[in-house]
Amino acid sequence: MLRILPKFDGFIARSIPPSAVIGSVSYQPRFFRFNSTTQIPSRVSFFLPFLPIMAAVRLTPEDAELLQQARAAPSAADLVSDDDRSVAADSWSIKSEYGSTLDDDQRNADAAEALSAGNLRPASDYSSDKDEMEPDAEAVTSMLGLQSYWDSQYADELTNFREHGHVGEVWFGSGVMETVASWTKSLCYDVSQGRFPNQAGNVKTLNVDQGSIFLSSWRVLDIGTGNGLLLQELAKEGFSNLTGTDYSEGAIDLARSLAERDGFSNINFWYDLVDDVLETKLEGQFQLVVDKGTLDAIGLHPDGPIKRIMYWVSVSKLVAPGGLLVITSCNSTKDELVQEVENFNQRRVNSFVEPESSDETQPGELLPTFQYLSHVRTYPTFTFGGSVGSRVATVAFLRN
Repeated sequence: MLRILPKFDGFIARSIPPSAVIGSVSYQPRFFRFNSTTQIPSRVSFFLPFLPIMAAVRLTPEDAELLQQARAAPSAADLVSDDDRSVAADSWSIKSEYGSTLDDDQRNADAAEALSAGNLRPASDYSSDKDEMEPDAEAVTSMLGLQSYWDSQYADELTNFREHGHVGEVWFGSGVMETVASWTKSLCYDVSQGRFPNQAGNVKTLNVDQGSIFLSSWRVLDIGTGNGLLLQELAKEGFSNLTGTDYSEGAIDLARSLAERDGFSNINFWYDLVDDVLETKLEGQFQLVVDKGTLDAIGLHPDGPIKRIMYWVSVSKLVAPGGLLVITSCNSTKDELVQEVENFNQRRVNSFVEPESSDETQPGELLPTFQYLSHVRTYPTFTFGGSVGSRVATVAFLRN
C-alpha cells in the first residue's frame, strides 16, 4: 500500500509494508521526494496489486524437500520488523534516482548493513498507523544527518580513491551537478549586469567565455563540499576564487586529492576548512554560496528543525550583501525552500529591537535578509496522481 503524505506542494511516497516477498525475490522500499507544481488536497491511500506470474518448474524430490525446509525456517530478515526496515531504508534510499550514482545491488547491500548495525529506534516510534500526527512530527530522520555517518562514508571513499582511483558518489548525479554549475554562472552574470530574473522569466544562457573575466573575481564557497566535484564544475565555468568546507576531515582529504589529480589545485581545500556550517569559524563573506545536499542532511538530523534554523542564521553571515545563495535539494520543493526563507526573514523582524533614536531603521523598514530570485526549470519531470514535478530543486536567493 502506498501512502501519499501531502506537505506544502510536494509529497512523499513510501511503500508499506516496506518489504514484500514474492517467491524468492525480495522487494525493497523506495523513498523519494516529489517536487510538485500542484497541491494535493488530502491524504490518499491505495493498494497496488501484485500480479504474480506463475511458471511451471519441475523440481527433483531433493530440491522439493530443501525448498520446503527453507520456507519453514525464518530468515534473519523475517525477525526484523517492517518499521525497522523502513527506517533503514530511509537512511539510504533518499539517495535513489538523483540522490546517488549507486546501482540497486549496492543500495540493497547498504540497507542490509544499516539493519545489521542495530542503531535504530524501537519500531513503535515509527508506527505507520499514526495518520493523525502533525506533518512536522512525520519528518524523517536518519543516520544521514549524523557526522559519524559521513566520517565513515568519506573514510571509505578516500580508501577507494587511493586504491582504485574511484571518485565516490556524485550526490544527485553528474547531470544535475553540471546543470547547477552552468545555470549558476548565467545567473551570476545577469545579476552582475543588473538583470534580476523574476518568477516569470528564465536566466539567459551564456557563451562559454562570456563574463568569465568578471566571474573570476567572485568569492565562492561550497558548504558541505563533500568530494568537491561541484567546485570543479564551477571552475570550468570561469570561477576561480573557490573554497570548499566540510565538517568531515575525510571529505576535505578526498576533495583535495581529487582536485590535485584533475588539475584544479587552485581550489582551496585546507585542513583548517574542516568546518561545521552551523557553527562556522570562517571569516569574511562570499559573493556566491552554494549548497548541494547539505541542508537535506541537516534536516535528517534528530534535531533537524532546530538545526535548520541555525543553518539560516549561519549562511546569512556568510553571504555578502548583494550576493547569492544557491541551494539544490532532493528533499524540499522550491516552494518549501521559499517558505523556509520567508519564515527566517519573519523571525529576524520579530527579534528586531526597536532603536531609541527615531532616525534609525524601524522594524517595518527592514529588508528581508534573503529574497527569492530564480530556480532551475529544466530538470526532467514526471507525472504522479495528476501532479507534475521533478525529483530535485535548485533555488537561488539574493542577500539584501
